[in-house]
Amino acid sequence: MKIASLSDYLLLRIERWTQKDAPGKAGKAVGNGGAAAKTAAHVPVNRQIYQLIREAILAQTLPAGLQLPSSRDLAAELGMSRNTVTYAYEQLLAEGYLESRTGAGTFVADTEPDQIPEAVERSEPLTDPSGKSELSARGAMLTRQAGVGERQWGAFMPGVPDVTCVPHKVWSRLQNKHWRRSNSDLLTYGPGAGYAPLREAVAEYLRVARSVNCNASQVLITTGIHQSLDIVVKLLGEHGDSAWVEDPCYWGTRSVLNSLGIQSVPIAVDQEGMRMRLANLRQPPRFICTTPSHQYPLGMVMSLSRRRMLLEYAATHKVWIIEDDYDSEFRYGGRPLASLQGMDTHDRVLYMGTFSKIMFPGLRIGFLVVPESLAAAFSTGIAELYRNGQVFLQATLADFMGEGHFASHIRKMRVLYAERLQLLQQSINRHFGEEMTITGGEAGLHLVLGLPQECDDVLICEEALRAGIVVRPLSRYYMHARSARRGLLLGYASVPNAEIAASFDKLAAVVKRHLPA
Repeated sequence: MKIASLSDYLLLRIERWTQKDAPGKAGKAVGNGGAAAKTAAHVPVNRQIYQLIREAILAQTLPAGLQLPSSRDLAAELGMSRNTVTYAYEQLLAEGYLESRTGAGTFVADTEPDQIPEAVERSEPLTDPSGKSELSARGAMLTRQAGVGERQWGAFMPGVPDVTCVPHKVWSRLQNKHWRRSNSDLLTYGPGAGYAPLREAVAEYLRVARSVNCNASQVLITTGIHQSLDIVVKLLGEHGDSAWVEDPCYWGTRSVLNSLGIQSVPIAVDQEGMRMRLANLRQPPRFICTTPSHQYPLGMVMSLSRRRMLLEYAATHKVWIIEDDYDSEFRYGGRPLASLQGMDTHDRVLYMGTFSKIMFPGLRIGFLVVPESLAAAFSTGIAELYRNGQVFLQATLADFMGEGHFASHIRKMRVLYAERLQLLQQSINRHFGEEMTITGGEAGLHLVLGLPQECDDVLICEEALRAGIVVRPLSRYYMHARSARRGLLLGYASVPNAEIAASFDKLAAVVKRHLPA
């Protein structure tokens, strides 16, 4: 469609725009020679003129080569100031929609793309086989099986610490100290391995608190468990390799592995941790992913005999063990247990941890400890793939640890979380007595409330969310529905003491509606 008069076209479109944006309030579009069009649209008139001409060019309503009226003439026809039209013309000239020819005027530029060759027929579809989206099959799988939720705070969100208890004054003082120094090295891209003083502080802490055998050169600073696992698999694995994963396990572990083409092989857990069967042992994987000090999500501790077996098996078959030590600082029935890495004499364990559970998740700082022979390659790999920053925050955290505030914060939070755990357990007993099993209450930031297998824990979580309570269904942490146990993950760390009983009352009311008669 071609237009006879640009001014008539613009006035008509502005009037329609006005009526659409302000129903019931007819905009007044004044005809040729009238006053400026008064519209209810929130878009300035000069921007409207620009957008309407741009749309007409893209739709070829204004064909390439067409000469436009001068800004003075068009402004007069529209009853607008010349500046309004000049703005639109200048913006369109700058973006290449119009071109100015000296002595001739302003014309619609030729913006037709070059001819695109016909697509070569692919032997295999690269998109979602369902045809419902343009996601790849891998992308569709990841989004369909995603475990992340929209709400990340409140009763009873698992895995989240009480961020209100971070010593803000101390943290602010340390941050301000670095701001005042104006050190440009803290504001640019960071070294691949991370800020050296923080690596020193982490190495010292891990040697003392977790019995990890390492020096600062083996410590790599990452953005957390996901990035640590990602770099391990990318540098040590190949597409099509397999990894043993605990079943149930943290959903993020499977998501990262799947995104990299690693086949997850579920290994059931019992009260001693991963329970390897003979069929598994006959097919060594490339990786073994485990949470030996506090199994996620069920909470058991891997026995010494199972740990020794894993280490010997990994050494014999050249398997990499990826140890996720996500929240071992918070143990309420005794001292934190030593790491699996500390028992390793063959350099087959890569040890991951995070500050998200101790400090606050928004910090996005974690660490990865690798064998000394791999340290240089991993430092290069992180720098090449991620271009890490956050050096300023790393420097603040290093000072926070060096001045003793980190250890003090852990002690304080351990006492507070133990109180909240006890209050939650009391609420469970008040409603259900011995009817429900509780597991994982000796450590960490959550416990698991077992449910009868007839219950639909996913449906319970959905109803609880509508009541303002966030819980996670245990069944979703298993790879296969047929082997999944039913239960609820209840995080207590981020719930104020005074709110635990009332919040659990709401959850209990939902659960009771789903219990078998």
